[in-house]
Amino acid sequence: MKSTAKKVNFMIENQVRKELELLVPPGQRSRIVNEALRKELDIMRKTQAMERLNRLRREGNQFSTQEIISVLRKERMSH
Repeated sequence: MKSTAKKVNFMIENQVRKELELLVPPGQRSRIVNEALRKELDIMRKTQAMERLNRLRREGNQFSTQEIISVLRKERMSH
């Protein structure tokens, strides 16, 4: 069976590491980090989508509510 996870190498601040070790049992740390990253990436994706929509609005393009909803749904489905 092929794993859907991959080990990555990155740095975290010492205080964050200490809190992670203090608050989260060893067998649950990857899950917690994955959930936190997933939430942050979702916020970034939504922010970028809104920035694109705002930029298009400033350029004079008008979109209906349905068109905006359609773009947001496509954005969600692609991730």
